Amino acid sequence: MGYLVSVMTFASIWAVLALSLNILTGYAGQVSLGHAAFFGIGAYTSALLAVKAGWSFWPAFVAAVLVTGICGALLGLPSLRVRHDFLVLATMGVNFVVVAVFKYVDFFGGALGIVGLQKPQIFGWTLRGWGFLALAVAYLLLTLWVSDYVRRTWAGLAFATVREDEDAAEAMGVSVPRFKIYAFAISAALAGGAGSLYAHFLGSIFPDHFAFVESIGIMSMVVFGGLGTLRGPVVGAFVLKILPEYLRVVGDYRYTLYGGVLVLMMLFQPQGILGDNSWLWKRLQALYARWRPGPQPRPTSRALSAANPGDDPAPASRSGRVNPGERTHESENS
Repeated sequence: MGYLVSVMTFASIWAVLALSLNILTGYAGQVSLGHAAFFGIGAYTSALLAVKAGWSFWPAFVAAVLVTGICGALLGLPSLRVRHDFLVLATMGVNFVVVAVFKYVDFFGGALGIVGLQKPQIFGWTLRGWGFLALAVAYLLLTLWVSDYVRRTWAGLAFATVREDEDAAEAMGVSVPRFKIYAFAISAALAGGAGSLYAHFLGSIFPDHFAFVESIGIMSMVVFGGLGTLRGPVVGAFVLKILPEYLRVVGDYRYTLYGGVLVLMMLFQPQGILGDNSWLWKRLQALYARWRPGPQPRPTSRALSAANPGDDPAPASRSGRVNPGERTHESENS
């Protein structure tokens, strides 16, 4: 049971990472292959404050979110001058630079990393196992709320215009540089919180935990589930984080199967398994429309009179009809 709880905790943390990247790539259209750098900045910020400054988890967690958000805004400055493939290369370079700083600067522990992190406590109770899983799920729900809130605001509309056409967005009065920085800052801040949770859950962190391959994994989760949706990154993270654990029986071939699934997805279902135009999502919507109870028809006056035969239907003056045996005042005067 402890192994299952650990897997679900990791999956929840990676779901947060996928949702945070979805804000940057799915909403704002800024493709980033360096998201693990923000993940690492949050983890190292929390770890340094906890080990070297003696902070408890909660203030270190808040500091990790703030510091990573600021770093995201600063590291997002290169996106103001580059687009598309060049932006991908720039974010890749940021990832390599950040990992190199962690590995070769003694202040960050070097290749030996940082060890001895304590688990979070609340009201004197140390969060382990199910408790830490509840904390990770709570942060995942908070990230879902933030993602949904951003999507429904004017900032979400501005992100969509930037994603579709930056030149047209500029022509419509949208400040493209400002909203790019917003997207990088929000995405990085959420990833920094996930890094803090990751560091305190493991109790130790090392530079290789945030290597470029992790950025590829996070992007794969977003694309696999469905880019630009709320459900897609969460489902993609849980599937791609849990599936390799059950493929350990095939040894190293599990990575081949893992890559094969992604290739097939890109060829036959590029919208992701739960994207807005994916085959599976359309089928699920059709099934839901078929099985949900439809609106009940409102009873007509004829049905009401049939149900209550003793009641006289609406009078002629109210219904607008005249009985054949009745004469109106106009006919008498004529």
